Amino acid sequence: MLQRLVAAGGSVPFSTFMDWALHDPDHGAYGSGRLRIGPDGDFTTAPSLGADFAALLAPQIAEWLQELQAHRPADQPLALVESGPGEGSLAADLAEALAVGWPDLAARCELVLVEPNAGMAARQRQRLAGCPFPCRWASFAQLAKAPPWGVLLAHEVLDALPVERIQWDGQRWRRQQVVLLEQAGAGALLRLEPGEPLAPELAAPLEDLGLLPPSPQRPAGWCTELHPGLEPWLAAAASALAAGPLLVIDYALEAWRYYAPQRSCGTLLAYRGQQATADPLLAPGEADLTAHLCIESVMRAAGATGWEALGQARQGAALLALGLAERLHALQQQPARDLASLLAQREALLRLVDPHALGDFRWLAFNRGLPLARPRFLREPELTPP
Repeated sequence: MLQRLVAAGGSVPFSTFMDWALHDPDHGAYGSGRLRIGPDGDFTTAPSLGADFAALLAPQIAEWLQELQAHRPADQPLALVESGPGEGSLAADLAEALAVGWPDLAARCELVLVEPNAGMAARQRQRLAGCPFPCRWASFAQLAKAPPWGVLLAHEVLDALPVERIQWDGQRWRRQQVVLLEQAGAGALLRLEPGEPLAPELAAPLEDLGLLPPSPQRPAGWCTELHPGLEPWLAAAASALAAGPLLVIDYALEAWRYYAPQRSCGTLLAYRGQQATADPLLAPGEADLTAHLCIESVMRAAGATGWEALGQARQGAALLALGLAERLHALQQQPARDLASLLAQREALLRLVDPHALGDFRWLAFNRGLPLARPRFLREPELTPP
């Protein structure tokens, strides 16, 4: 990482540094495969807590696939596509759930993994060795050559797109740089410093996001993030599907919360060994770097790239609509032969909807190419009498 900075003249925009720290094939956290996901890894995701998350999501995926199957041309393949599949747990568990619950539908599907990092793809191949679906790895560009009809999942992917870190200097917004400093007796140090004023293409959304005109509540030194990678990612995703929905599941905030004056250091965090820090320069290449999504920025980028918004929900509400309460009730009816296992499963289910943890994730659904019914997770849950 330091050699790259030296070769670049000792200073690069934060977005460039973030891309290197995550995706460098030799030294990046994801590119090298160094990062581990799960309770015993660097950070925990909903799929890493067990198969319940996929089992709850499966009816929604099946419903979408059935709608696609009813409309697709006979020569078009049907695909479940996951971008940034992590350890491969969600893809594997969804394939198993669909094969058991909807075998006829599953027999017509393939699983496509979009993973740019060789280190992560190697672990995904191990995890999916027994997958009941035909399984392949491809980039969005490769899929665009013969795009399938399918469902695209992006679970904790967009929050890892490189962000621009910006800082108010009292008069104008500036793009933060990562600067390499050589100090006698201290060796090489990295520091974030304000760089050039924002270029017009980066400054364009500032007024809509509430960052212009200037506010006295944002003093000099106030900083936050912009998300210029959203539109290119969504455009590439759109080209990779002939038709079908996209489900984004991630930490996300409305602009008024994201850019609230009291949030003076943005949302950027680094995760390593189940510990979070607000210092993204602490262990470059050894930690996950992530920034929350701004919902308005996602919506604007989606509309500009041909995606139609289907709706959004917090994860807690979405999973309750998909039957989480019934799953918890069913656990209580199980014989207590393996009480420890049942309690662990119950705890994992509750973590999925805890508003102070994973339950505050946002589910953002989009569609392109054909009309779809209102997503199941946005409908009122059906209550069965006791």
